[in-house]
Amino acid sequence: MYLLQILALVFLVAIGFAVLAVVLLYLIDTTQTGDAIRRNYPVIGRFRGWFTKLGEFFRQYFFAMDREEMPFNRAQRDWVYHATKGKDNTVAFGSTRNLNIPGTPIFVNAVFPPLDDQFSVTEPMVIGPTAKLPYVARSIFNISGMSYGAISRPAVEALSRGAAEAGIWLNTGEGGLAPFHELGACDLVYQIGTAKFGIRDDQGNIDDAKLAAMGARPQVKMFELKLAQGAKPGKGGILPGEKVNEEIAAIRGLKVGQPGISPNRHREIDNFEDLLDMIVHIREVSGRPVGFKTVIGSSDDWERMFQLIAERGSESAPDFITIDGGEGGTGAAPMPLIDLVGMPIREALPRIVDLRDRYGLKERIRIVAAGKLVNPADVAWAICLGADFVTSARGFMFSMGCIQALKCNRNTCPTGITTHDPRLQKGLVVEDKYKKVANYAKAVIKEVETIAHSVGVSEPRQMRRRHVRIVQADGSSIPFSKLRPSYRGDTAT
Repeated sequence: MYLLQILALVFLVAIGFAVLAVVLLYLIDTTQTGDAIRRNYPVIGRFRGWFTKLGEFFRQYFFAMDREEMPFNRAQRDWVYHATKGKDNTVAFGSTRNLNIPGTPIFVNAVFPPLDDQFSVTEPMVIGPTAKLPYVARSIFNISGMSYGAISRPAVEALSRGAAEAGIWLNTGEGGLAPFHELGACDLVYQIGTAKFGIRDDQGNIDDAKLAAMGARPQVKMFELKLAQGAKPGKGGILPGEKVNEEIAAIRGLKVGQPGISPNRHREIDNFEDLLDMIVHIREVSGRPVGFKTVIGSSDDWERMFQLIAERGSESAPDFITIDGGEGGTGAAPMPLIDLVGMPIREALPRIVDLRDRYGLKERIRIVAAGKLVNPADVAWAICLGADFVTSARGFMFSMGCIQALKCNRNTCPTGITTHDPRLQKGLVVEDKYKKVANYAKAVIKEVETIAHSVGVSEPRQMRRRHVRIVQADGSSIPFSKLRPSYRGDTAT
């Protein structure tokens, strides 16, 4: 009897607090002037805001079909999650992919494919043959630039150790070289952003002494000059101030809490002449191969660069060009740039490949494709169109457990990948995640080799545009070699 009285009293108190809360919210809503819905519909109007914020999460788990979500659908993410386990990644019954959607790639299987003991294997490829220290890249699939600062310490460590395990390279991103990049002893590509973090002098210019010291590090195999990235072409990197702790501030040369805002372009590079001069300078000082990363607005603009290379000689050429598609992602970027600026990778890649090949630079300049390429079909498609390598950032984020919570621009990532909150970082256990990073990379490479084997070639880079068909608006498909013939003679070879 006494317990029932206590429970009744607790219930009445709870009701009282609830009524009081409703009254307070009513008074707040009716007196505020910033939200018309809450002012006209006090208390009840608040549900609209709550449902709007929660809508993306409810759709993800309860309403969206497997291939409906953006930017990555559930089928894409699930493939990555399964691949990280290092086990069989087969599926049953049939494909859930709609093969009638225009733009869908369909690979052309050989009538008489090689026998199982003639399995396709990726061969190493040399990048930067004219550099003092050329790089022999072992893997066709590698990790794209993600700065320490944009992602957390345990995430960087897991990527470093996973890259070493899988034999792939890791791009540092534009935030400089952190000690955690080197923990796994993997191959590193040092990205030089417009702020030149890590190798800059007091005026923000490249410090040759620091550049030479960075090139002397045995793990740093190449340098990538970042001109633009797919999520925000024409705008520099944005690291929110809440992510800039003491360690990140020291690496980047910032103050604690100071946002890391990079210039929208390199001040020293006003034209293609300046770009080639800068590439040659970095290569001479560092001794390493040097390339650049950019987004294509119009391929016509890039004709001038290849003309200059023809005039100056192939030694003036970049060792590689990373093409990022306009659909690329990042932790923080203005929506108009994410949505509306930059040519998609599916159009940009063949255009730049054709320019390179037309000027006879296929063996001199390697093409790296980036921009929303996370599954084996994406990678194989890029190779068919002429890419020598493919890099991915978000695919490897998924391998570490990213759930596409869309919180990268805040310090509240629930999986610990893009946050510097120790409470949230504890969820990312490096000993577990680095193995998943490696398993994902190995699974992608293996399945790309499986596609190459199916189309009848002995090495993935022997795949050509004739090996992939593209679905048209009427549901039929056309070989890509007919849609856009290459300068390598794909239709004949």
